[in-house]
Amino acid sequence: MVDVSAKVVTARTAVAQGFVKMSPLVVRAVKRLKNPKGNPLEVARIAGIAAAKRTAEWIPLCHPLPLTHIDVTARLCQNGVEVRSEVTATAQTGVEMEALVAVTAAALTVYDMCKALDKGMEIGGIVLVEKTGGKSGDFFRGASVAGKHKIKSKKTTRSRSR
Repeated sequence: MVDVSAKVVTARTAVAQGFVKMSPLVVRAVKRLKNPKGNPLEVARIAGIAAAKRTAEWIPLCHPLPLTHIDVTARLCQNGVEVRSEVTATAQTGVEMEALVAVTAAALTVYDMCKALDKGMEIGGIVLVEKTGGKSGDFFRGASVAGKHKIKSKKTTRSRSR
């Protein structure tokens, strides 16, 4: 692991997103809550939160961090489920991996819960949307449209007030 002991403790936030592309049949089943395993959106939310808390166990060289907030949302769209996470901590290193792990686990959970209906679903578009805090400054990616991602990024050292 990288030694972060000399780094300043700062407030850090990261937002990530991903998408599970589904057939219209699966979208209808999720919308009507007619899924053999239950509501995949709520279970995915819980799975994402749990995974973010255990990121250091998933990624071998990640620092375990004292997370102060995790928010995961799974939103049904016309062609699948958009998953987003926001993770915050006051620490010496960032929370980008925690946000990405949360989205990945939530997307995999949606797949697992819906695979009895269609194994042809696709998970993709897992990206860091933004990160704030820390020595490297802030990062922002352009907005996405469900399943079609337009990417714009800029790195800046300005700070955002929370």
